[in-house]
Amino acid sequence: MYTSPFLFPEIQSPVLPDPSQFFSPHLLSSPLPTNSFFQNFAVNNGDLPVYVQPYLVKSSNRSLSICFPLLAYTLAVVSQIFSPDLTVSTATNSFGRSSNHVITSYDDLSVTLHLPPDLTLYLVRGSPYLTFTVDNPASLTFSTNHSFLFISANPSFTKHTLTLSTNQTWLVYSSSPLHLSSTGHSRLISKEYSGLIRLAVLPSPGPLYQTVLDQYSSRYPVSGTAKLPRPFCLKYEWQKKGSGGLLLLAHPLHVQLFPASNRGVKILDGFKYESIDGDLVGVVAEKWLIEIEPISVAWHSTRGVDRKSYSKIREALSKDVDALDSDPIATNSSYFYGKLIARAARLVLIAEEVRFPKVIPIIKKFLVKSITPWLEGKFKGNAFFYDPKWGGIVTRQGSLNSTLDFGFGIYNDHHYHLGYFLYTIAVLAKIDPVWGRKYMPQAYSMTADFMNLDRRHSSIYPKLRCFDKWMLHSWAAGLIEYPDGRNQESTSEAVNAYYSAALMGLSYGDTDLAALGSSLAAFEIRAAQQWWHVKEGSSLYKEFGKENRVVGILWSTKRDSTLWFAPPEWRECRLGIQLLPILPITEVLFSDIEYAKELVKWASPTLKRKGVGEGWKGFIYALQALYDEDLALKKIDELNGFDDGNSLSNLLWWIYSRRNGEKNL
Repeated sequence: MYTSPFLFPEIQSPVLPDPSQFFSPHLLSSPLPTNSFFQNFAVNNGDLPVYVQPYLVKSSNRSLSICFPLLAYTLAVVSQIFSPDLTVSTATNSFGRSSNHVITSYDDLSVTLHLPPDLTLYLVRGSPYLTFTVDNPASLTFSTNHSFLFISANPSFTKHTLTLSTNQTWLVYSSSPLHLSSTGHSRLISKEYSGLIRLAVLPSPGPLYQTVLDQYSSRYPVSGTAKLPRPFCLKYEWQKKGSGGLLLLAHPLHVQLFPASNRGVKILDGFKYESIDGDLVGVVAEKWLIEIEPISVAWHSTRGVDRKSYSKIREALSKDVDALDSDPIATNSSYFYGKLIARAARLVLIAEEVRFPKVIPIIKKFLVKSITPWLEGKFKGNAFFYDPKWGGIVTRQGSLNSTLDFGFGIYNDHHYHLGYFLYTIAVLAKIDPVWGRKYMPQAYSMTADFMNLDRRHSSIYPKLRCFDKWMLHSWAAGLIEYPDGRNQESTSEAVNAYYSAALMGLSYGDTDLAALGSSLAAFEIRAAQQWWHVKEGSSLYKEFGKENRVVGILWSTKRDSTLWFAPPEWRECRLGIQLLPILPITEVLFSDIEYAKELVKWASPTLKRKGVGEGWKGFIYALQALYDEDLALKKIDELNGFDDGNSLSNLLWWIYSRRNGEKNL
């Protein structure tokens, strides 16, 4: 991979929050995460809950609140509800001035908080225990929004059982005797204590859960990393303390992707915690290995295009190419501009497939003219800059107004926007290697903004800005706090970002980049199929699944039927935003033909609504082409408009490349 970092001109953005409010000083010299699972701890007041499977955790006014959330199902939303089951503070915390927590360390699978002056909290994803240390002798206070019905301790006072009025039971493990006394129905206070505390809820009254939690309470993780040792593989490893086996919880996609040869991994099938992501299953292991089926990233369709369709596609290409000069790009938006240039770049590859090379020089001229000013900082109205405060690329207008460019200036949607630019660069570098070499530094800088794996201190971007190596998909939200945590709307645009990076690797002969992009695209696709695609008969989302065939916005603690730009009843938009842009990789994302039928059947009635955009209709018809090419083709021929990232040429290419490859023989 290209290693000399290209730095876009620096800018000091007035709309970005100050990271020094929450991050320890020793962390401020390195690029900081902007889309991480714990982002709520690092923006605004830092006092909104963070989902650390299986718990919701909130830090506020020097106290720590933990919740094992209830799940609420409706036809429109699935949500996990935060209500503090237990709140922990020290006496000095309770009566001192309010103060921020401090993020002292973080990595792929954990974050460590210090709550001044006495508490250090190790939040490790998937831990059935919440673990913290009392660093100096202090009196602890345990309180609840409910009331304590029953309190008991073992003979050594190193394990307490707290039963709440909700019939929920919590176990409190301590490294030395902890003496608790009641000061009311909802408050317990201890004598001075220092050492380790572990809290765990009993998700079921059966004896198995308490036995398992007792058995593994002495071994605790304090941090965790997820490495990519080879393509299509992730290796989880935790820094641990204490003795005994390490108990964690795996979500359903982890379990599906455990290889048969996962040595040393013991799955406790009967030990489960309910969650919005599905049942979390107990796993005892020092390390985990996750492997996904490889996907092939290619420029063109896997089956090829039906030769009988060449003339029709060429006719559409001629019109689409002629329109490039007659309809110049008028937007300054980094998102919409990116879609338009990527749309034009698609025409190159379609022309290659249908053997229509005469239009390629015209498209190339348009692409060079359109994208080069962005790479040279000469584009009028907007430009890319480097933000040294958090460590990343922002746009000029986004850095001055957080609502412009869909929040790109506050690190929203970076993989979406930059993915379209990378697709264009990949195609240009393929057909014009001289141009590609000239702008290779900018291309790699844009890639590294959201796909950096460089662990050197000199790196100017954080590691994998958007991709969550625990959930195995990306988050799109940036430096904004949300009660429901992180979110992502368009999985297909996330796939496009990693697919485009892989194509760029092919253009530059960079096998490492091609492998990384392909691997992340494969994980993103499987996660989309797991959590966004709602198949008939699926029990995961219960009531929600009766009314919805696809999730609109997926949040850390919510599944929503609405979109940022459309209400739930606009089903064509919900289908389209999980499909666009249509590419060769799309057939991998929608490889389940029966699900495609369900989705089209579910969304099609909305087309009777007045005012439905032609572009959104095109996406329904494109999905319909997976199982009924003739009907889809008829409907596409009747369209009088297309999404700004799509074209008639692309839709025809898609339909005629669905057919069996034997027709090309």
